Amino acid sequence: MSDEIEIDIDDLKRRMEGALAALRTEFGSLRTGRASASMLEPIQADAYGQMTPINQLGTVNVPEPRMVTINVWDKSMVGKVEKAIRESGLGINPQLNGTIIMLPIPELNEERRRELTRVAAQYAEHARVAVRNVRRDGMDQLKKAKVAGMSEDENKLWSDEVQELTDAYIAKVDKALEAKQEEIMQV
Repeated sequence: MSDEIEIDIDDLKRRMEGALAALRTEFGSLRTGRASASMLEPIQADAYGQMTPINQLGTVNVPEPRMVTINVWDKSMVGKVEKAIRESGLGINPQLNGTIIMLPIPELNEERRRELTRVAAQYAEHARVAVRNVRRDGMDQLKKAKVAGMSEDENKLWSDEVQELTDAYIAKVDKALEAKQEEIMQV
């Protein structure tokens, strides 16, 4: 392979890994009937004029399997944090106890479980699209390299490598989705 024309496979791999990491974060926010501090990560409250993640406004704890507590540091922020949780769509009803907000995690019914598996499938599809976009960028680099003088054989080798990388990351997304759906449907 020529030294002057190089496709940055490591960059493509890093970007595909980023799409997979984003998917894992989104999956962490889906509640599965068990308490998890990560389910609050995407929720932000209006604090001092800007949107701030809840975990930066108080201490998030999981004292028992079906309870999450948030000890809000600034008493004036308790109402705003509670409002953000109510409006988040998590389906959790916060209970106030001074500066501590308790979030009892209710049992998931069958309908809600099916709904969450559909949401997980949407998240996975977004991740697949992101991986395919990285693949498209890699193929565009190859087209430019071909115009710049890359041989036909070398171009084919690189495009096969980009496609193999894409297939591997799509498989990882599918495997993560399957695991998450199984976790959601577990009673």
